[in-house]
Amino acid sequence: MCLNRLGAGLTAIVDCLYSPFIIGLSMLWLGEILSVLQILGVILIISAVLTATYSPRDGSITKHSLLLGVTYGVLAMALMALGIVMIKPLLNRSPLLWVTEVRLLGGVVVLVLVLTFHRARRPILSSIYSAGGKVYTLTGSLIGGYLAMLVWLAGMKFTMVSTAAALNQTTNIFIFILAAIFLREKITVQKTVGIVLAVCGALLVTFAQNQ
Repeated sequence: MCLNRLGAGLTAIVDCLYSPFIIGLSMLWLGEILSVLQILGVILIISAVLTATYSPRDGSITKHSLLLGVTYGVLAMALMALGIVMIKPLLNRSPLLWVTEVRLLGGVVVLVLVLTFHRARRPILSSIYSAGGKVYTLTGSLIGGYLAMLVWLAGMKFTMVSTAAALNQTTNIFIFILAAIFLREKITVQKTVGIVLAVCGALLVTFAQNQ
């Protein structure tokens, strides 16, 4: 709902709240503590996303849509952070594949219930069987859904939640790099600065644990 109202660029900026929410909750509930250099790394990563995705408003988004979109985005980041911090103790002592399957199963159950009562369920289902639809659906679900979630939960399992969350924030930077490679999108000076900041921040978060 946030993405539909704000677009990809503004949504990426709102997504920067992901790391602060998780870090705050992990400090409060899990007793995790980041070093000064790691905190600096988090700031660099968030700054990188803001730098790479910021663009002045073109007036196409109304104030109402902006306020509603930001509200949905903040709520989404808060709930995601709450969910992952809550299951961290369980994640530490449970098989990774089992946790991934349970998480996916929960999503499937909710989607089936929503789809059952959705007015546009026929167009939604028919899109899967369109020309080339099956290929995109299967590959997208496998890579973007299952494999991505598996390695995301692995990061949360084998390191501190706050550290993994900061590294997760580099998603938007990878989008710019991959878009340049596969879609031939231009890498601007603004995006280059964002990428450099993100790399520096990721290095600090990863290797400055004992500082």
